[in-house]
Amino acid sequence: MIDEIRVSNLALIKSASLEPAAGLTVLTGETGAGKSALLSALKLLMGVRADKDMVREGSEGLTVEGRFVAPRRSQGEDPGAVAGGRSADERGVVDDRCDQADDSQPFFEEGEAVVSRRVGADGRSRVSVNGGMASVRQLTEHVAPLVDLCGQFEHQQLMKPATHGDLLDAWAGDEVRRLHAAYRERLAAARAAQAKLDRVREAGSASEARLDEARFALRRIDEVSPQPGEYDQLVAELARAEHAEALARAVIEAHGALSGDDGALDQLSQAAAALEGAARFDEGLGALASSLREAGFVLEDVASETRSYRDRVEFDPAQLEEWQERVARMQGLMREFGPRMEDVLERRAQAAEQIALVDDAEERERAARAELDRAEDALAEAAEQLDRARRAAAPAFEEAVRVTMRRLEMGGSELVCGIEALDRAGWSAYGPSAVEFLYRPAAGMQARPLARIASGGEMSRVMLSVKVALGGGDAVDTLVFDEVDAGVGGAVAVALADVLADLARTHQVIVVTHLAQVAVRGQRHYRVARCDGPAGAETQLQVLDADQRVVEVARMLSGDATEASLAHAREMLQAAKDAALS
Repeated sequence: MIDEIRVSNLALIKSASLEPAAGLTVLTGETGAGKSALLSALKLLMGVRADKDMVREGSEGLTVEGRFVAPRRSQGEDPGAVAGGRSADERGVVDDRCDQADDSQPFFEEGEAVVSRRVGADGRSRVSVNGGMASVRQLTEHVAPLVDLCGQFEHQQLMKPATHGDLLDAWAGDEVRRLHAAYRERLAAARAAQAKLDRVREAGSASEARLDEARFALRRIDEVSPQPGEYDQLVAELARAEHAEALARAVIEAHGALSGDDGALDQLSQAAAALEGAARFDEGLGALASSLREAGFVLEDVASETRSYRDRVEFDPAQLEEWQERVARMQGLMREFGPRMEDVLERRAQAAEQIALVDDAEERERAARAELDRAEDALAEAAEQLDRARRAAAPAFEEAVRVTMRRLEMGGSELVCGIEALDRAGWSAYGPSAVEFLYRPAAGMQARPLARIASGGEMSRVMLSVKVALGGGDAVDTLVFDEVDAGVGGAVAVALADVLADLARTHQVIVVTHLAQVAVRGQRHYRVARCDGPAGAETQLQVLDADQRVVEVARMLSGDATEASLAHAREMLQAAKDAALS
């Protein structure tokens, strides 16, 4: 959800700030006032390609900043039911928002993300997220999925058939979610089985040169037959064996210094005895004597250990030579197959497996083929169940969308869910069929791809109808509508306003509108105006208070603030307020 957007030096905007409500926010103003520039600012935050022509004339660059709050569903809110559709709980809607928030969690810090994009007069773009450097790609991955920009030929989801299946699944609910998960699991198993069969076949047809290389490696390593951990142990033993004489001298000298005639133990005993004799005159000396006696116990233990170590030290020239030769052979293997002994052992395992695959290729291929057949059978069953559930859900989804389209008096036009089965080679993680929304302008006409035949205004109203049908199950939190009221008036304008108000119960909705019927339903109302400033024409954005709002609605009704239009505006605003409270 958008918390705030700040814009500076973009087109005619010198400086502007937009803080949309959590529900419905409306932007009004005369044609040409600069409303499109605000949408351009939002596009920049969504990762759309920057153009140096966007920079305000005379400026070094433009800056757009936005603060986004994590999707409402991830914060535990339940928008509940919407008019014209069922609640998320009633429909069993898959809560994609929560999944999306989890995937994007590093993007949000304590529930929000601050994004900034600067475009220089030379066209170079710089992006930051939460104060750190970032890329335009990060905006595309993390900001764009949070917002659907529904303008003239700019409907992010409806213009991309690849997203249509996600919309149908979100509406269909938990059953499709379960079947889809089972399908993906079996698809992964089938792909793994195919990969295994490919490896077996590849090994079975390995070139003679590769087999010779594997046999050579296996023979060379087995001639030495190194064991795990043996090399490190031998290196340590060799170091002791090579310096046996020096080690023996050191422990003999230490043992003599401790326990020899007049050694440390004798002198320590004499010192303790002297202190004990004087302790009858001063008890404190007795404590010192006790400390010396305790130290003597430690020295006795050390003397005993040095004697034992001396007895264990042996110098065996034959053993030393054997160890040296074995370490040298292991080091040769490490130079050839290493650099570590772990690499040598891994190379042996690979060579043994490759030879075994060739030696037993026919049986291994037969087993891998059987495993793949079982995986494909299980996948086909899961695909059929998923496809059947989607086809069953499609008519109900079409009707849910059609309910709102009728409210908007779109005549006999319909949204049709086209589901086309794909060849096995075309199956993907999404499913075994391609889902695409088709548009039928009137009864009896052929349904064609929505993106190709619907006008901008029709597209916006179809998107609006889809979003109302999805309700709280929609994965997108913020919807921005431009041109949704194109060619609309009279009773349709009232219906459109009602539908937008309904949608604002489950989404953050921002609408650029010329209809007073829509403007009065907004929870927050901004006026976009063009005026002459010291540096030339500029666009200003102003949030309206109650009195200013009456004047703006009156202007929208009659082009001027007459007594009649002001009275009508007050009446409409009061009626909208009463409707919101009911």
